[in-house]
Amino acid sequence: MVQDYKLFIGGEFKASSTGETFEDLNPATLESLATIQVAGPEDVDRAVEAAEAGFRLWNEVPAAKRAEVLFRAARILQERKEELAVLMTEEMGKVLPETRGDVQEAIDITNYAAGEGRRMLGETTTSELKEKFCMTVLRPIGVVGLITPWNFPIAIPAWKIMPALVAGNAIVFKPASDTPLLAFKLIEVLSEAGLPPGVINLVTGPGGTVGKAVVRHPHIKAISFTGSLDTGKWIMEECSKTMKRVSLELGGKNPVIVMDDADLELALEGVLWGAFGTTGQRCTATSRLILHEKIKDEFIKRLLAKAKALRIGEGLLPETDIGPVINKAQLEKIEKYVKIGKEEGATLLYGGNRIDLGLPGYFFEPTIFTDVRPDMRIAQEEIFGPVLGVFTVSDLEEAITLANSTRYGLSSAIYTENIGNAFRAIEKIEAGITYVNAPTIGAEVHLPFGGVKGTGNGFREAGTEAVKEFSEVKAVYIDYSGRLQKAQIDSAE
Repeated sequence: MVQDYKLFIGGEFKASSTGETFEDLNPATLESLATIQVAGPEDVDRAVEAAEAGFRLWNEVPAAKRAEVLFRAARILQERKEELAVLMTEEMGKVLPETRGDVQEAIDITNYAAGEGRRMLGETTTSELKEKFCMTVLRPIGVVGLITPWNFPIAIPAWKIMPALVAGNAIVFKPASDTPLLAFKLIEVLSEAGLPPGVINLVTGPGGTVGKAVVRHPHIKAISFTGSLDTGKWIMEECSKTMKRVSLELGGKNPVIVMDDADLELALEGVLWGAFGTTGQRCTATSRLILHEKIKDEFIKRLLAKAKALRIGEGLLPETDIGPVINKAQLEKIEKYVKIGKEEGATLLYGGNRIDLGLPGYFFEPTIFTDVRPDMRIAQEEIFGPVLGVFTVSDLEEAITLANSTRYGLSSAIYTENIGNAFRAIEKIEAGITYVNAPTIGAEVHLPFGGVKGTGNGFREAGTEAVKEFSEVKAVYIDYSGRLQKAQIDSAE
């Protein structure tokens, strides 16, 4: 029997005020996995009220004690890793080895954030006056709203939730409607680990209603959002009206440069994994391949052979390399861009079609375009599917110029055996991440994650920046002179 999932507010599962529900579907089989309740504005109000009460309690817990809850959560996630990975493959389609990695990311960031409970570091510095001490401390923001995408349905929520918790905040969490089950499972883990009621609250439903209510709520003091550029722009504009903090990660159009001195087999494996892993449904996916003209023909020949050998199917089957696209709308979007690419004059080298596997789900071929120009829409717009555009350049300078020719700046990569080429790429590519001799995917939780230009607004997740995203910096001055001292005022002394 398909289970009905209610909202999670104040430590309890509660029915929504709307009485509406939606089905959580397996994208490979279109079977219903669960019935999910749709929250309304009243439910968001209830969640915020519960979060405010939770914050008053949680903020008083020392950070090292907050960390203990996270360490317990990490252990529970580890114990349930396979169960969660299987459920994720059923819910969003990517192959089981990838969903295991998704759960492992959640485990890793939970442990990492927990470790920060004993490293909530401020700064100390000297004063310009005698007998005066100066320092900074980190304070929680308060109630924060977290809105997450469907492609990493436990890792990305964990990237936001765990640092927010260890920093002392309370949370209203709105997951993607395509993958709400993993959000519920994460909430269950945190509750079992001992997180007090109200510290995290879960509201489900469409971004156009529930997400907007979260963003606009006057008692939510910060928003962290991962998703599309257009939605991110709206959120930033909306939050600016009340000076609400907003952290955005808005996708990419990520390039891989392969120079003429590169290890071609290594580069080939990286491009295949970067372009077609997760069916291309990653913000860090390789969508642009920039080849030096000297190795272009040989590399394309090898790439075509490897792409044709990729096996498409249900993610739970061990022989599957590429699972389904998440939903019908995404499938139609990919088809639209294939049509646009052909109309713009790019050469469709391989793929470009839906695949009938005898299942009702959403399967699409790995797709490769050659003869792509920088001004084409398939070269500029995020497709979020298994579509790779190939470009040709004559030198590194041209390659870097091409890599920088989009409004995004998330991830990038260069394959070369020349250390000078590598460091020039690191210096000049406009991106938050640059890999050398590795694909554009594979971020590790102890390094900051995020991008420049249209990809973000300056914040970073994970790494040393994780806690800062969810903290306020307070400057503290302690004067122990016993007399009035005036900083920045001329003195006869």
